[in-house]
Amino acid sequence: MDFHDLCSFESFQQCCDQYGYGGNFRDVVEQEFRRSKGVTYLDHAAATLYPESLLRDYFRDISTNLYGNPHSHSPSSSLTHDTVERVRDRVLQHFNTTSKEYSVIFTSGCTAALKLVAESFPWSSGAKREAGSFFCYLTDSHTSVVGMRGRTAALGVVALPVAPQELRTRAKDRVQGEDASCQTPHLFCYPAQSNFSGRKYPLSHVRGIQARRLYPACDLPGRWFVLLDAASHVGCSPLSLQDCPADFIPISFYKIFGFPSGLGALLVHNDAAGILKKSYFGGGTAAAYLSGEDYYVQVENISDRFEDGTVSFLDIIALNHAFESLYRITGSMHNIQQHTFGLARYTYMLLSSLCHGNGRPVAQIYTEGQFESPITQGAILNFNLLDSSGQIIGYSQVDRMASLYNIHVRTGCFCNTGACQAFLGISSQQMKRNLQAGHVCGDNMDLVDGQPTGSVRVSFGYMSTFEDCQKFLKFVAECFVEKPVTVDQVRLQKLKTVGLPSEESNEHPSVEISNGQIHKGAEKKSAEASRKRFGDGGSKRPGEAYTLTNIYIYPIKSCSAYEVQDWPVGPLGLLYDRGWMVVNHNGVCLSQKRETRLCLIRPQVHLAANKLFLQASGMESVSVPLEDDVRLHADSRVCHSKVCGDRVETMDCGDEAASWLSDFLGQPCRLIRQRPDYTREMKKKPVDAADSPLLSLVNEAQYLMINRASVALIQDLMSSRQDGCEGHQLLHTQSVISRFRANLVIAGAEPFEEDNWSHLIIGDTRFMVAGRCGRCQMIGVDQDTGTKTKEPLISLSAYRTGKVTFGVYLSHQDPEGSARANVLSVGSLIRAEPHNY
Repeated sequence: MDFHDLCSFESFQQCCDQYGYGGNFRDVVEQEFRRSKGVTYLDHAAATLYPESLLRDYFRDISTNLYGNPHSHSPSSSLTHDTVERVRDRVLQHFNTTSKEYSVIFTSGCTAALKLVAESFPWSSGAKREAGSFFCYLTDSHTSVVGMRGRTAALGVVALPVAPQELRTRAKDRVQGEDASCQTPHLFCYPAQSNFSGRKYPLSHVRGIQARRLYPACDLPGRWFVLLDAASHVGCSPLSLQDCPADFIPISFYKIFGFPSGLGALLVHNDAAGILKKSYFGGGTAAAYLSGEDYYVQVENISDRFEDGTVSFLDIIALNHAFESLYRITGSMHNIQQHTFGLARYTYMLLSSLCHGNGRPVAQIYTEGQFESPITQGAILNFNLLDSSGQIIGYSQVDRMASLYNIHVRTGCFCNTGACQAFLGISSQQMKRNLQAGHVCGDNMDLVDGQPTGSVRVSFGYMSTFEDCQKFLKFVAECFVEKPVTVDQVRLQKLKTVGLPSEESNEHPSVEISNGQIHKGAEKKSAEASRKRFGDGGSKRPGEAYTLTNIYIYPIKSCSAYEVQDWPVGPLGLLYDRGWMVVNHNGVCLSQKRETRLCLIRPQVHLAANKLFLQASGMESVSVPLEDDVRLHADSRVCHSKVCGDRVETMDCGDEAASWLSDFLGQPCRLIRQRPDYTREMKKKPVDAADSPLLSLVNEAQYLMINRASVALIQDLMSSRQDGCEGHQLLHTQSVISRFRANLVIAGAEPFEEDNWSHLIIGDTRFMVAGRCGRCQMIGVDQDTGTKTKEPLISLSAYRTGKVTFGVYLSHQDPEGSARANVLSVGSLIRAEPHNY
């Protein structure tokens, strides 16, 4: 088989067992990357390309939504803050971790993240009886990692470069015991993937260093921290921080998505966050400070503490769309890894087998292995071309010729002098002589005394195609191979026999989780222990004049109420109350503060049919199941959202409901529900509660109760105000009640008498009063029309000085282990107990 046959797609398919992502990959590339038509872009390790849909969705977002400074408290600022926090969760989800384990500090890029660590790490210069800190780094590291020693040198900290082979050859056979007497902090930095050669270093090195098993940690007592430079790795490969719990992980997002540029992050393990110390403090990082004296208290949150000033929030918002487009096109990072590795392996096989007419090889490739596995090799191919006499062809010449063919490559040392020296055999003395000869990083002086100063690098991205490989290989053959073009068939056949690892051998089995798929996770038992009832339930019935007049559930948060006469009490409150919510395209919860038309969506719960129906004027109803088979949860898209500042785990309810909601609301959105195996506790545990009550997607507590007498008082205030009446409907009692969106409405009490209650019993169910409900502009939304008014907030504010409250929060109490399901019924008598002052 000659070279041209080997450049066929059929030959490529024999070498690559996964190409594309299902469907017509070529059509997707033509639609999403039309600007690259006619261009062979092979510099994805420097910056990958962004799809057109990412920009369309992003520009639609920022042109239709008002995003303010997240440090303010206006609605536009709250939207920004909530969206930024949603993106933090999504970043962590992408790396298979959560905010319980890691914090995300947004930076301008990976370099800024590294600089942050260098300036904040608690370096110790040592004392007479104790050695100081060591800053250790792999010689195959980016300039920005090596540059950290500029900070450490000024502090008298020893910088120790470590060759890759030394990690294991000088390792100890067993884990070194902790020396409690020595807590000197040391930092070891290494890349998950070399940006020079694409070599992937074992992620197990993280634990090996932390446990002081690998060199140099095994020789130096103290507390060892690991910085895993993931910038090159994460562009085309999954990274699960469950597998390698590094203390610090710097990344740049344009390496993954292409857009936005100028945005990166430092992922900090929460266990290591406390050691970082900073001297400068910018806006948003101070809990308190004085300008007249040296007094400063940092904020507690690690992200806020290190994000000086206002973050680049519009760029952060763009990340949401970047994640959406990436997963929509590819499915998962695992798929990207397989696709890009296949392209790189095919190119490596042919280029390394390509020969001049005299049989000499065409390329000298710089790699540790033979592209056997995507676990050990990334989608990077580094080489220099050779002429028929075996002399290296300068990289500048290759670059110039490639440009004529509209092929984009990278040349030089790629900001990795250590790897460049190791692979090209350049001594430190020669590097200095090259500088004296006029060669500096980034110039076109590719040869000094006939020896190369750098090389050529091609790298692939998730949108790279077989045609990119084909055009590049044909370019090399046409421009740099002495004819006739020949192929070393023995070598090629040997490379073909190098098998790819099976799915089971991939050390990133959890990658699907970062795409929102959970593969295991059984139902947790409902926390009945937290539903403890106050007392023994044997109190005599009061027969008081208080009566339960209305019961409302709100199946979908911020949507219309569903009034019932009798309703079961579940472990989280009224069964199915606030079990679902609507989120926008960024995964941020929609409320009537931002989208008043939510009140026009009228959900109905049909217990017998096991369905939640969505209804609205002019729309055909759709339904979703009330309860799913737990075995199906693994196939549901897992989302991380926020409710009233709490992070919650939810499941997506499918495309039909999403399409219905998007059509009605006129914006992309989805319906999600709280995962049945996820528990969320009430922030402020009631005084008499043994455990914190469990919550659904409610804001504060399990129930909200209002008093008709209090409603009547506010209604009278509105009527008496000369400018307070905004129409007869507003003054209608039921309209006012609906605006306060209570679960329980009672009658027979004095206005605001409920504020002084500590407990109450409705029927057979005992409740604790958990506090008053603070009110906002949302009560100004007419629940029948969706229009906004100023009342009743103005009248309520005039009546209640200080915090504007109306209604009280309740949580129920049930005897532990009770199997009886309580039911609340309209007409039930209520006994109330006041606070004992």
